[in-house]
Amino acid sequence: MATGGSAGRAPSHGEHDKGEHGNGEHGNGLRVTRSVVIPWEEISWRATSPGGPGGQHANRRSTRVEVSVDLEQAAWLGPRQRARVIGRLGPVVRAVAGEHRSQARNRELALERLARRIEGALRPRAPRVPTSPTLGATERRLREKRQRSERKRSRRPPDEE
Repeated sequence: MATGGSAGRAPSHGEHDKGEHGNGEHGNGLRVTRSVVIPWEEISWRATSPGGPGGQHANRRSTRVEVSVDLEQAAWLGPRQRARVIGRLGPVVRAVAGEHRSQARNRELALERLARRIEGALRPRAPRVPTSPTLGATERRLREKRQRSERKRSRRPPDEE
């Protein structure tokens, strides 16, 4: 496994062949949806030392994991899917995990987060249906208008009558 801030590709096939962790891992890659699987070769990852306090373990171990995937070269996405995800997340999607002392657990978390981000960006957004304001909202708006009008009227100089 990569340590000391080195970059590499995602975990080897032997580590995730069975998908036993239940976090969307698949023999050929990271499962995002039923039809979208990111091949392990396209996921790059690197391990760095975690920031903040933590004593000797944090100072000596590279347990923080960052995984990323370049979407512009992604053959596993269709053209419309690619355009939607790039429009929402940008050309390179990253996910980071560093909460745990174990690099393996942080790698699993980072992969889960990456899959969740891409899956969320793939999901089409429901079109906004315009609605009319509620009766209460209309009454509040009119009451605030009257109060603002009265406030401005009170600032005027008195009439000469």
